[in-house]
Amino acid sequence: MPQETAVYTHGHHESVLRSHTWRTAANSAGYLLSSIRPHMQVLDIGCGPGTITADLAELVPDGHVTGLEYAPDILEQARATARGRGLTNVHFETGDVHSLDHPDDTFCVTHAHQVLQHVGDPVQALREMRRVTKPGGIVAVRDADYSAMTWYPEIEGMDDWLRLYLRVSRANGGEPDAGRRLHAWARQAGFAPESVTATTGTWCYHTPQERSWWSELWADRTVSSGYAQLAVDGGHATPEELAAAARAWRAWGAEEDGWFSVLHGEILCRV
Repeated sequence: MPQETAVYTHGHHESVLRSHTWRTAANSAGYLLSSIRPHMQVLDIGCGPGTITADLAELVPDGHVTGLEYAPDILEQARATARGRGLTNVHFETGDVHSLDHPDDTFCVTHAHQVLQHVGDPVQALREMRRVTKPGGIVAVRDADYSAMTWYPEIEGMDDWLRLYLRVSRANGGEPDAGRRLHAWARQAGFAPESVTATTGTWCYHTPQERSWWSELWADRTVSSGYAQLAVDGGHATPEELAAAARAWRAWGAEEDGWFSVLHGEILCRV
């Protein structure tokens, strides 16, 4: 069976989890929520620390949510998230989206947030997501599009950061501009075009608190996370260049008029 060939660019450094634990179903899966029903069986692929997973479990009190993660180390945090919220209709497991260990037609909803940008074969991943989803069910995917990220004001070094991130991510086997490709990947995976609803969503950071949080986590991630190690080991940047990119992030965050927008592609695919 196909297996993962890409390297996860972000890793699970504290600076990454600072972002991941902020995510909720409301701010990261809003395009899906009107389709959720209380009885549903849901698979949440790439669940990470489990914050979106726990929200989904609360929305299906008569159903069940399975959180799946390729890297096992983060799952204890996900389990703690669920325990802390008193949820009993959720469990977590490891697995590979390219070859899911579930029978055909198992889930009402198969969901993946910020996953396909990091995998080696996103079309195969969508085929597997379709396979395990019941007829009449939904495959729901949301991914950022890095080249479509935009910010104000122009800060020296920020464009260098983006070019570097794109290089490192692609060298790791991923596609950082996944958002714009989701609908095309779905067609290649066998979904009829009329069964796919494509939308976009955004995150926007502009208040002093938002700017500080977003710029600091990216500055820290740029010099301290698995991404930093991959950038240096892959010959894409020196530690000094990473430090310069981190300074650019902090300079943007200090701008009184600072504004940053993240564009996401979204697809709802009816099976």
